[in-house]
Amino acid sequence: MTSAMRVVSTVVLAVSCLLPAGTALAAVPGYARDSQEAVFKNAYGECWRAPESSAVKPVPACEGFVDSDGDGVPDDRDRCPDTPKGIVVDADGCPLDTDGDGVPDFRDRCPDTVQNCPVDENGCAADSDGDGVPDCIDKCLDSPRGIKVDQRGCELVEDMVLTGLGGPNFAFDSAALTDKAKSWLDERIGTYQRAVQKDRIAQVRVIGHTDSRGAEAYNLVLSERRANAVARYLVDNGIPAKLVVVEGKGESVPVASNDTEEGRARNRRVEIDVTTVGEVERARGN
Repeated sequence: MTSAMRVVSTVVLAVSCLLPAGTALAAVPGYARDSQEAVFKNAYGECWRAPESSAVKPVPACEGFVDSDGDGVPDDRDRCPDTPKGIVVDADGCPLDTDGDGVPDFRDRCPDTVQNCPVDENGCAADSDGDGVPDCIDKCLDSPRGIKVDQRGCELVEDMVLTGLGGPNFAFDSAALTDKAKSWLDERIGTYQRAVQKDRIAQVRVIGHTDSRGAEAYNLVLSERRANAVARYLVDNGIPAKLVVVEGKGESVPVASNDTEEGRARNRRVEIDVTTVGEVERARGN
């Protein structure tokens, strides 16, 4: 028998002799335990370890391991010694705070708060206009209730396409807007008007398109005339002319086949492409 084996045998024998009747020696998790699974201690209050248990984590009440709040971190290292039972903690014994707002996850009703945003006792940042964007990053703090907003908290300004599908927006071979086209624009132009009032629009591009019927050169001119008609309507309804750019593409950029009436109707369109100030700033890295 080797010397190491003799040592192990001696330790096991010594512990076995010290244990009361009906007790058992357990090598896992590394302490001698009795039949009630209580860790056995000698007369000096020391817990008996099995020889192979040097890397085993101490258990409460053993080897000076005192853990008052039961979070697995001993009191001498626990920076949060009064953690509620069952709460997951970090290496310092403090409850996790994923978003770093000072409110632990188990109490945080808004666990994904933007960094450095002041929060209330529930971990939520102030949102005065209720648009879902916290005040600390909201560029439009008075957004009307219920409107769609972008990531900056400002009313979403979307591009529009005035198309012939479902009814003519222009009379045949004409650049005059029909009543239907004007009503369609009236229903949507309010977003642009509010954005202009807040100096949020950098540019409005109005681009005309036609189907492939007729001469290509004629269609190019017709597309420009129709784009100008929409642009004038926008300007007449509060969009500054200095922000509006007009362009005609003729039949060169179809979005559908010109072999069907439905496809031609989709191709006869005027696109309104809006660039906001926020988009310009993001492109510059601001």
